[in-house]
Amino acid sequence: MRKNSIKSIRINEEVRRQLQEIVMHELKDPRIDPMTSVTKVEVAPDLKTCKAYISVLGNMEALDRTIEGLNSAEGFIRRELARIVNLRNTPTVRFIADDSIAYGVGMSRRIDEVIAQDASRHVLSSAEPDQEEPEGGEED
Repeated sequence: MRKNSIKSIRINEEVRRQLQEIVMHELKDPRIDPMTSVTKVEVAPDLKTCKAYISVLGNMEALDRTIEGLNSAEGFIRRELARIVNLRNTPTVRFIADDSIAYGVGMSRRIDEVIAQDASRHVLSSAEPDQEEPEGGEED
């Protein structure tokens, strides 16, 4: 199975959806933040391993605690995944912190700051009186 084949894309998406359901509804670990989402899943072509990218709405401490809780519940998650998703092999799930959303928010904030600075410079430069040079072309 190729990495970007239709079959692998469908498997990745189905595993992502089911992992999201398991994390949101089945796990009762207090370390797992209620605002946890599975942003992306990459199942290996041999279906033996799986990387699940996890994002948490909150700070990095909440993300670290959530990853720790998910790692401790990996056996339960794998068993539930095997029960729900019919695959030849049930992949071993490795949870990875996904900070792409936080990175995007930070970049958006920086862009807004640059736009605000540019706008304030434009306002300051237009508020200064224009110094026009006298025209030298008129003679009496």
